[in-house]
Amino acid sequence: MNPTGRRSFLTLILCITPLLLTAQTPVAPDWAQPSSATHQQVPPPADFHRPTKSFATPLGLFEGQSDIGGPLLPGSASYNPSTKQYTITSASYNIWYTRDEFRYLWKKLSGDVSLAATVTFPNPKGYDDRKAVLVVRQDLEDDSKEIMGALHGGRLIHLAFRPEKGANIQEAFRIIGAASTEVAPIRIGIEKHGNFFRLFVGQKGEPMHQVGDAVSLAIDGPFYVGVGFCSHLPVTSDTTVLTNVVLESSADRVR
Repeated sequence: MNPTGRRSFLTLILCITPLLLTAQTPVAPDWAQPSSATHQQVPPPADFHRPTKSFATPLGLFEGQSDIGGPLLPGSASYNPSTKQYTITSASYNIWYTRDEFRYLWKKLSGDVSLAATVTFPNPKGYDDRKAVLVVRQDLEDDSKEIMGALHGGRLIHLAFRPEKGANIQEAFRIIGAASTEVAPIRIGIEKHGNFFRLFVGQKGEPMHQVGDAVSLAIDGPFYVGVGFCSHLPVTSDTTVLTNVVLESSADRVR
């Protein structure tokens, strides 16, 4: 290649490279950015949706997994059969408001259910509002009717639900968990008994016990029940690790 041709080729590469980098870097809408001293996260625009991406890939106790709400960065999950440990990674803006984004491992069930897991966050610098969740959902769309027990990175534990498809999430109650740097990881559980759901918590090595009152929510079977994770950062991935997961088609089995 002669000098003139080489210069033209380098100029072309320099012009194209920024365009390729821009095309490969997802751009999150302003409303999806987390709250800060200079920004307030707000609900998504009315009728904003992204299709869920589902994978018929069994993992441990679960028969499938999904990126609910089509996050800008794909999530991932793995299972270690020796330790019975689930690792879930996700970049996703929230599980709240009128729609959700998170990586979800699920099983379709009907009737009563008991689900529990011990939760840790390997990254000590993750966002305080990241959420490891135990969720019962009517469907896999981003605005599904659902109820969830959640442990946040900042130690908030709550039971919350979306009463109807497309409605805003409502928080039933919340408590503050013990600091994970000082005590054993926190264990949370959720139980479906008919149309009533109860949240269970175990920390500092104590037995699982119910916290708050039962919440009434009619979810028709078959429904989806499983575990998930949301980084609360739309283009930044984070990870949770769930161990000693219990999933049984019966009430009164949270342990």
